[in-house]
Amino acid sequence: MNAVDDKLPYSYRTDPDVPLFEDSSPIVFMDGECALCSRGARLIARFDKAGEFRICPVQSPTGKAVLRHFGLNPSEPDSWLYLVDGRPFTSLDAIMRVGNRIGGAGRLLQVFRFLPRGAQDWLYGKLARSRYRLFGKTDMCALPDPELRARLMH
Repeated sequence: MNAVDDKLPYSYRTDPDVPLFEDSSPIVFMDGECALCSRGARLIARFDKAGEFRICPVQSPTGKAVLRHFGLNPSEPDSWLYLVDGRPFTSLDAIMRVGNRIGGAGRLLQVFRFLPRGAQDWLYGKLARSRYRLFGKTDMCALPDPELRARLMH
């Protein structure tokens, strides 16, 4: 069990280091400088027909504070966090949950459920640590398309 698992739902609301933010809909906290994450954010904005997902770069004050609350280091590569109903999810589990909630092609990510949790975490970590080398860097917040801009929080 890690720090993410140890927290009660909505525990960040009572943390004085976490600024207040709207949390009534799912939020994905991801690296705003990673080209792969930026592409993922654009895919969420495109395929989330219900328009419920919000996206928060981990480099933002809110992103940093929320990740730290859950025992994650915002500057580490494995800092992807999915927050829904006040509950945090990380690693490939989080990505699969997002895909499942979005539906459609996002459900294809469920194929990874057949892997043991340790293998999922290993695969996610390997990709996360190599993401800049494999996919490069970009700025998610620099001139985002209108769909993405509407979902970004800081």
